[in-house]
Amino acid sequence: MPHSHHSHSGQFCRHALGSLEEVVLEAIKQRFEIYGLTEHVPRYRLEDLYPEERELSLDDLSNQFLSFLNEAHRLKEVYAPQITLLVGLETEYITDDDLKHLQMLVKDNERHIDYIVGSVHHVSTIPIDLDRVTYEKALAKFSGEEGIYILGNDQMERFLSAYFDAQHQLIRQFQPEIIGHLDLCRLYTPSLDLKQYPIAWGKLIRNIEEATRYGALFEINAAAFKKEGWTSPYPGKDVVALIQEKNGRFALSDDSHGPRTVGQYYLDVADYLVHVGITELWCLDCSLEPNHNGRYISPRRIEGDWRLHAFWKHREGERRGISFQ
Repeated sequence: MPHSHHSHSGQFCRHALGSLEEVVLEAIKQRFEIYGLTEHVPRYRLEDLYPEERELSLDDLSNQFLSFLNEAHRLKEVYAPQITLLVGLETEYITDDDLKHLQMLVKDNERHIDYIVGSVHHVSTIPIDLDRVTYEKALAKFSGEEGIYILGNDQMERFLSAYFDAQHQLIRQFQPEIIGHLDLCRLYTPSLDLKQYPIAWGKLIRNIEEATRYGALFEINAAAFKKEGWTSPYPGKDVVALIQEKNGRFALSDDSHGPRTVGQYYLDVADYLVHVGITELWCLDCSLEPNHNGRYISPRRIEGDWRLHAFWKHREGERRGISFQ
């Protein structure tokens, strides 16, 4: 049962730590059964490189991603007796060119990409998860005419709507198997009540319905717990309730950024799942038949009560200072 669908390593992501193999070894140590190795796809404009990437060229980014695919598949084969490794990618949608490049990337590497984590990290070409100052620049893009700053719902409504529109385009065009951190748009406003923004809320409903229609899994992303002000994973309780209302299905992700964050906050996630009434979990697994995207992977329901799996007993032991056996 123990699984994660979303991870990074310092070997192929400059804001992460450690090697990809170290991530895999830690997942094995923690008794994960299925672990997804994913990496951000390349970006295609120099202005979209992050500060830690400034010495890289666009070709460097593309080659780095291809190297990730090669190494991930090498590890998948080497450690197959101990763990099921899935190899995927995490999307970027900054401009429409990113989607054109993504289409080509998936086509050119179709036998090496098991699945897609569909994520949005930018609004109006500005990253919204880098730091608060940059987030506020993205929000300011939706101020009034002639730079007049609008207080109240208007500005936030438009910001959220732009985020959910980008997410919808990604869902509609690529039908990702995993929907990544669905409500990342409120990273710096964790208590934001999305229902107070009816236009944006309607777009969120549309996105959930679209993703549910083709069978996507919505990740419960543990990484939110390390963010200031967050007392839950992504998505928050209101969005989880909406997914439940629309008969959506949930999967787990640690969104680790190196071996030290593999499985981090999973006990907190377990508490959250119980609190919000998620009794059924799903994961991706290899399949003999192609899915809607032609990839040989499909959702699988976790049999029985996920809470009774020995994995959680070992996690609880770890929290109490008992070493894994």
